[in-house]
Amino acid sequence: MSFRRNVALLACCQALLLTNNVTLISVGALAGYALAHDKVFATAPQAAYVIGALLGTFPASMWMRRVGRRNGFLTGGVFGLAGSALATYAIASASLPLLCAGTLLIGIYNASGQYYRFAAADSSPLEFRPKAISYVLAGGLVGGLVGPEISKYTRLAMEPMFMATYGSLFVYCVVAMAIVSRLQLPPLAEVHSDVPARPLAEIARQPVFLVAAGVAALGYGTMNLLMTATPLAMGFCGLPYSASATVIGSHVIAMFAPSFFTGSLIKRFGVLNVMLAGAACQAACVAIALSGQLVAHFWWALVLLGLGWNFLYIGGTTLLTEAYRPSERAKVQGANEVTIFSVQAVSAFSSGVLVNARGWATLNHVALPLIAVGAMAVLGLMMSRRAHAA
Repeated sequence: MSFRRNVALLACCQALLLTNNVTLISVGALAGYALAHDKVFATAPQAAYVIGALLGTFPASMWMRRVGRRNGFLTGGVFGLAGSALATYAIASASLPLLCAGTLLIGIYNASGQYYRFAAADSSPLEFRPKAISYVLAGGLVGGLVGPEISKYTRLAMEPMFMATYGSLFVYCVVAMAIVSRLQLPPLAEVHSDVPARPLAEIARQPVFLVAAGVAALGYGTMNLLMTATPLAMGFCGLPYSASATVIGSHVIAMFAPSFFTGSLIKRFGVLNVMLAGAACQAACVAIALSGQLVAHFWWALVLLGLGWNFLYIGGTTLLTEAYRPSERAKVQGANEVTIFSVQAVSAFSSGVLVNARGWATLNHVALPLIAVGAMAVLGLMMSRRAHAA
């Protein structure tokens, strides 16, 4: 079936996107720390990456509506090529501003890649959509396996340090664009509806949209807040880069490996129950992170953080499909991504400031209210639906 072929190709694209992403996570804060005169700006490249995604996400959705998913993904790839080339030059010239500019462009590439899961859902039958979303995100498992390992070898492969690592991102983009060119997706313009599209403000006031977008954003923000600072925090504890890369790799595996069965869990237990379990996993992450600073503490905390993200992100994406009509798809998906990346941008920069100024424990204390708000929002919608059903 053509939709299964598309899901497989999109999963490969997701694998390359996350290899790119995980490589940036593994070295971004460390490269920023090496180049920054004021170490509070160590995570500035990561923040620029998220800001690029924030700036690009809604235009990417509108552009895909005009030119189609495949051409939209190829356009994003061009930004990825330009950004990786600029970031490599920035490392060679020891320029933090140029590195931030390069990662911002890579962020725009990441913004277009966030629509892989939507492309899979939109081109699949209704009953297969949760699994299509899960299978595409499962491609990110490759990023958790490949990204940290390649970064270990490329980190010192060329002088100055990290130049070869950023250069490898160019290759990932080229391969991803080659795979995208093989996609056979129906034009978005073919989707018609007899019911007129509602204003975005009206759609956004729906409880289902608020929970889908808001809780996914809080879960992503919590994950980004702790994940971005982990290499720095482990370095401050005197732990080696190899241990940090292993922890980040395990975290990304935990983010995406559950995707093979998250769709089935949603079908069996319901999307809100799965999202509530995701919030519980992130709360357990904070508890472990606050209990010690050995490699084992970081490893278990980041694995639970990744698992919680998976349940919240896939759950939020699945729940979002209940909030819009076919004619409203592009703008609602774009608004969802803007919400998520807005929270990410704040958490990415705050991560570096907090871990440098207040330490790892304070960072985890900040994450707790974010998790609590997300859990209460899910419980609220759950109770509302039960009352309505009764």
